[in-house]
Amino acid sequence: MPYRSPVSEFQFLLDHVTGYAAVTATARFAEAGAETATAILTEAGRLSDAVMAPLNRGGDQTPARLENGIVRTSPGFAAGFKTIAEGGWIGIAASVESGGMGLPMTLTTAVNDMMSGACLSLALNPLMCQGQIEALEHHASEEIRALYLPKLISGEWTGTMNLTEPQAGSDVGALATKAEPVGDGTHRITGQKIYISWGDHDFGGNVCHLVLARLPEGVPGTKGISLFMVPKFLPDAEGNPGQRNSLRVMSLEHKLGLHGSPTAVMAYEGATGWLVGAPHGGMAAMFTMMNNARLGVGVQGIGVAEAAYQQALAYAMDRKQGRTGGSGTIVEHADVRRMLATMKAEVFAARSIALSCAVAIDLARATGDAAWKTRAALLTPIAKAFGTETGITVSGLGVQVHGGAGFIEQTGVAQFSRDVRVTAIYEGTNGIQAMDLVGRKMMDGGEAAFRLLDEVCEGAKAAKGRLDGLAEAVWHAAETLRETTEWMVQCPAEDRNAGAVPYLMAFARVLGAHAHLKAAATGDVGRLRLATFYIRRLLPEHAALLAHVREGASDLMAISPEDLAA
Repeated sequence: MPYRSPVSEFQFLLDHVTGYAAVTATARFAEAGAETATAILTEAGRLSDAVMAPLNRGGDQTPARLENGIVRTSPGFAAGFKTIAEGGWIGIAASVESGGMGLPMTLTTAVNDMMSGACLSLALNPLMCQGQIEALEHHASEEIRALYLPKLISGEWTGTMNLTEPQAGSDVGALATKAEPVGDGTHRITGQKIYISWGDHDFGGNVCHLVLARLPEGVPGTKGISLFMVPKFLPDAEGNPGQRNSLRVMSLEHKLGLHGSPTAVMAYEGATGWLVGAPHGGMAAMFTMMNNARLGVGVQGIGVAEAAYQQALAYAMDRKQGRTGGSGTIVEHADVRRMLATMKAEVFAARSIALSCAVAIDLARATGDAAWKTRAALLTPIAKAFGTETGITVSGLGVQVHGGAGFIEQTGVAQFSRDVRVTAIYEGTNGIQAMDLVGRKMMDGGEAAFRLLDEVCEGAKAAKGRLDGLAEAVWHAAETLRETTEWMVQCPAEDRNAGAVPYLMAFARVLGAHAHLKAAATGDVGRLRLATFYIRRLLPEHAALLAHVREGASDLMAISPEDLAA
């Protein structure tokens, strides 16, 4: 079944669930109202459906390859990227002064969701560019911004982020890449980086690498790391790609999925680089890019989940098997209906959380209110982890709905599971996201979490009278989560970390129920039925998750390596 961007779903979420009206009520985003939002969503949907979706299977079946030192991309990807770039979609959230559209992150998030559902392998490239653009806008010198931003925003050049090294993995502070000052404002970058998404390609232009490295006086750990711009081609006096820099693609990874996205092992051999941000301030600068990317990765999971759901639904509505009533197709079986309802309800919940996170980012930028910045920071790990777990769960259910046909590659449904699996790993594993939530994001004593839970409880109270049973369930779940949060902020770090993942998932369950309750309150019968399914059947999982949280770490750590190996 061809992918179709869920434009009307985004419009419903903006209008009734995520509070987007508050964004357009600000002076900064006043021109991004309903008419503009509809136009952006509609055009992005057309691009995703007509240009990107037809490339998805080809990217899987004809992967990117390294040939005589040149990365050859999948058929049609270069033309697809050109269409994306010419439409201005890379710079949708970039500043107008640099050549971008200056639109809210909320609309950017919706566009990235649709593009990911259409062809995640290709959508990764513009997402990397968007993250680099934001990092440069916040941290680069005026000279670097003037040279690189217009070319990145136009798609003439593309961007990457280089963090991971073979010996370091997620422990970025253990990196060994060196940066030696030359004396003319440049540095020689030497080291190896792995897992570099879109580390090279045959689109033309330049590939601009943001590379973490350590200056000679840099102290061990993350506090001694700096960030450098290291382009594939050194810009000449006119700002055009000139001499080849001393860097190369050593190999491309052979991956479970995302075959159309070249994931490179990069070697920097005294490559010329320019400092971005303050010396030893590389992690702060890179986190600007990573936080952008973490929300983007969350919607990658949601976009793939949407595509998997669409294909599963079409199959279930067409496939006849067994004795059923009504249409005679397998959608009439209760268990198939259960799987499809779970898929649809989970996608709605995850998408609501991601868009709510984007709204908080927009309001922080537009108002300068620290409370919105804190809200965005709190929601980012939840949006990333729950969005990607939703992608994994929903794509797996998509295979199950297809039965044996789902296990056959020709149907294409297994590709969703293979492609989305890495989203729970890159840009910080979901375990790291959860530990960030219960650690750094709870350093305020849980104040930001409590404010958010207050809103959930207020929403439940407002729904009483019309949706009594559902409202009561949501209110009770929020209060249970509040009690566990109070316990969480007082317990030792080891106990917090032991329960971090179930805590994050329980928080997402409650936020998802809050969104479904809002949708049901609009009076739409179909949304009421879906909300009822979610709140009565999926929300109760929060209680078991919170029970897991409050067990702490003692029994977990008592399990010895010998016990595990026995």
